[in-house]
Amino acid sequence: MLAPAPTTPVPVREWRRDGVVVTELSWQTSFGPRTRAWLVLPEPRPAGKLPGVLALHCHAGVKSVGAQRLLTTTEPVAELLRNEFYGGCALAERLAAAGFAVLAHDAFAWGSRRFTLAPLPWRLRSILGTEHADYDKAAALHESTVAKFAGVMGTSFAGAVAHDDLTALNILAGLPYVGRLGVAGFSGGGGRAAVLTALDRRISASVIACMMSTVDEMYPAYLDAHSWLFATPGIGAGRDWPDVAFARGSHDQLVLYAADDALFPPEGMRRADTLLRKRFAEAMGTYRGITVPGPHRFDGPMQERAIGFLASTLST
Repeated sequence: MLAPAPTTPVPVREWRRDGVVVTELSWQTSFGPRTRAWLVLPEPRPAGKLPGVLALHCHAGVKSVGAQRLLTTTEPVAELLRNEFYGGCALAERLAAAGFAVLAHDAFAWGSRRFTLAPLPWRLRSILGTEHADYDKAAALHESTVAKFAGVMGTSFAGAVAHDDLTALNILAGLPYVGRLGVAGFSGGGGRAAVLTALDRRISASVIACMMSTVDEMYPAYLDAHSWLFATPGIGAGRDWPDVAFARGSHDQLVLYAADDALFPPEGMRRADTLLRKRFAEAMGTYRGITVPGPHRFDGPMQERAIGFLASTLST
């Protein structure tokens, strides 16, 4: 993984909506284009330290936008994703309205951190048959090439994303009014939450929604449904995804499972829940595993569970 370099966020614009204030930010990471991000705070801001939450956007096979899907926005692709996967709820704004300082940023390969596909790489031209392909369709097919690029840089696709997430966490932690830190993510964002919690001791609470299974049950069919974020080289060598989520076992962990999640095998989710319960029973941290009926999503009721969990764990 590439080590994040110190960076200074630059405010771009600010607006208010329904009891929160949103500040669009921009910063430069160690490589690539500038990152676009949004800091969301309750208004008025309470005195003293606020618990901070890094809100991590999902993958969804859509890379033209990133964290905008976690905000109320008129951007049409972000709005479609928010309605399809988040029950029409703006997660970052809901967290801020509940009293958190929330930072949501575009991760490596998404939104402001996207790759330039002009001219279109030759393999994509041969598959798509056009020089002017839809960006999201091209980006989905291009992810294996991005994984190669990350390997050339000495990391992995997930490592490059973790570089961006650690950079954002450093910015959130550096705000003078932010206290204890948590992370929350759905689907690919949930995997990012697990990795980030394993990497950084400052995280006291972590929410993973619809992104947990043991690896063995994923082969062969289920693994093919996931990106290089999930198929990180070496993830199955003596460890498993529950091991990543457990991290050091010193944090409070909530994992939300969807009973009818088409992306994860039921037995894999059950085994992951059993393993996490066993590991945390012998650790300093706590674990809550909740299975809800229905498909792969992080809708309003599931977000309420996450917000309640973060409020109870980060306020202590």
